[in-house]
Amino acid sequence: MTAGLSQEATPALTIHANGVHYRDLNRIIREAVEGGAQRIQLHNVHGQRYIGTNLRSAAEIHIYGTPGNDLGAFMNGPKIVVHGNAQDGCGNTMNEGEIVVHGHAGDIAGLSARGGKIFIREDVGYRAGIHMKEYGDKRPALVIGGTAQDFLGEYMAGGIVVVLGLGLSSGESHKANFVGTGMHGGAIYLRGHINDYQLGKEVGVSEPDKKDRALLSDLIGQFADHFGYDARDILSSRFIKLSALWLRPYGRLYAY
Repeated sequence: MTAGLSQEATPALTIHANGVHYRDLNRIIREAVEGGAQRIQLHNVHGQRYIGTNLRSAAEIHIYGTPGNDLGAFMNGPKIVVHGNAQDGCGNTMNEGEIVVHGHAGDIAGLSARGGKIFIREDVGYRAGIHMKEYGDKRPALVIGGTAQDFLGEYMAGGIVVVLGLGLSSGESHKANFVGTGMHGGAIYLRGHINDYQLGKEVGVSEPDKKDRALLSDLIGQFADHFGYDARDILSSRFIKLSALWLRPYGRLYAY
């Protein structure tokens, strides 16, 4: 089955994805982008995987429904907006571009991301930010409006993770345990409270400095613009910074 296409008077190209196999859907999206489409609307998306994978353009893709795993994997430039929830592997190894999720995301959001930005309005699952990295002027950022499950920032080598905890009650701790386990680069910023026993042994806790505050102001300002929050209100709360204590946290296990 092929997807239905309609080009309206506006620049948006509409693709109806109901019942379309993910390979066919991604082929149609790629052909549309290669043909010059700058704005695409995907309707009736029901778990199709790899949407936006390896696209290299400035196209903007709006998804209505629930995309499947590895949304925006290896992406290099587009902007993807999900008007709903996303599944696992959102932004897997993305290199450049932006993903905005107006809902929840599953496990391993931002897996091995090496550039670009991911904004998620609500909570994420397990191992968000795992293996994030940075190189040269590329520094990926993952901003989570809610909270995360265990192993947040596991094995991080670079990049920025911001967890705002906007759905937590006053004084309620973040949910994740083993935060920053194996972390050896990058930074995690948490708004609100977390207990020491929830942190991996490889991270240290500090107060954000002026440079950190400027970074948070920029990212949270963008988050607020996407989802209709008051950035100043969010920034008025206390944040802590988690960073790696060692560049090779497990080096002594393998070196003599």
